[in-house]
Amino acid sequence: MAFSLYDATVANYLQILGAVGGFLDKSLVHFKEKGIDPAEVVETRLAPDMWPLRAQVVSVAHHSRGALAAARDGVFVPPSIKPDLDYAALQALVTEARNEISALTPEAVDALIGRDVTFKVGDRTLPFTAEGFLMSFSLPNFFFHATTTYAILRHKGAPLGKRDFMGRLTLKT
Repeated sequence: MAFSLYDATVANYLQILGAVGGFLDKSLVHFKEKGIDPAEVVETRLAPDMWPLRAQVVSVAHHSRGALAAARDGVFVPPSIKPDLDYAALQALVTEARNEISALTPEAVDALIGRDVTFKVGDRTLPFTAEGFLMSFSLPNFFFHATTTYAILRHKGAPLGKRDFMGRLTLKT
């Protein structure tokens, strides 16, 4: 059996989106128990020049479902970060991304191989193939922002561990 673009992307997106949703939920329970305002958490950054939690979660969704849409449509632009997204809206965004990606078929994703994708930021453009874009740009960004989301929540005291980040493993049946 060949390993496909679907296997390399969708499986990773779904596993980590599930984990992000899970650790957002687990963290919210902790914050409520400790009297920590989720609105404060959404604005938390690890360093002054880093994006806050809100932008990290938006980027997780954008570098998964948005990246697959870009591979289909041919153009990817950075996400717009809406300042009005609260903690519950971020949780919903992760769920929506996971649901949308779950609906994709292997045939639809594998059919993207070889398609042109252009990354546009300001006046700059970077040309990719769909597989090059997904594997060398989207997935690394997706994991970076998922990891940073996890790190911000840990920084705020949420009782998360590596297992929370890993999500549901794909075990041999």
